[in-house]
Amino acid sequence: MTRIGLDPETRVVNEVFALIYAPGRTRDRFPENCVTVMESEAAALEGADSEKNLYPARVIGPSRSSEGFRLYYLVGWLGNEGRK
Repeated sequence: MTRIGLDPETRVVNEVFALIYAPGRTRDRFPENCVTVMESEAAALEGADSEKNLYPARVIGPSRSSEGFRLYYLVGWLGNEGRK
């Protein structure tokens, strides 16, 4: 479930396609160092590698947490690689 919304008037956070390093996929938010923003859904799907724990997803971010970290919030996993 997404915790932040998008404001169409600004470009502070965006919904983007990404590869997420996620050894266990029980989280719904990820620190910036675990997320690689991709140019397209196809690029995210192509870069997926379950043996390396890299899964394609749609995310919103980056957003600054109260602790000062930049986070991405999961919108949803993509394709068969993202489902378990």
